[in-house]
Amino acid sequence: MKVSIITITYNSAITLRDTIESVVNQSYKNIEYIIVDGKSTDGTLDIIHSYKDKVSKFVSEKDHGLYDALNKGIALATGDVVGILHSDDFYTDQLVIEKLVGQMIKYQADAVYADLYYVDKNNTDKIFRKWKSGEYKIGQFLKGWMPPHPTFFVKREY
Repeated sequence: MKVSIITITYNSAITLRDTIESVVNQSYKNIEYIIVDGKSTDGTLDIIHSYKDKVSKFVSEKDHGLYDALNKGIALATGDVVGILHSDDFYTDQLVIEKLVGQMIKYQADAVYADLYYVDKNNTDKIFRKWKSGEYKIGQFLKGWMPPHPTFFVKREY
């Protein structure tokens, strides 16, 4: 199962390296990593170029905001599953994608989501809030419920 991970960024030089490292160091290797940049001017592009052999697809152009950039990334994705990891987020360990693929296969799931930790921007070991995933109830999306982007993975066909 191929997993496309999309990172959108704009002037994120301070946090982007941690984001990229958390993706490229995953134990699961069938990952297509897509970065969509909004024409950064702060050194973000230098960081991305330093990982050019680890990034599958890269676009840097003006966009019309967060969701425009996400849609560009989704349009580029060719994986069986698509996930989003923003440029100031990171996976907590190297097994995240391996575990998610295992759960999708085990339960024949079309989508999965998980818990999320909010951490201090100056000390990422300091957790100040935990978002507990809970059980999905049919119809929640139609009522405006949305799991945090970094925890949500869905089959691309949907």
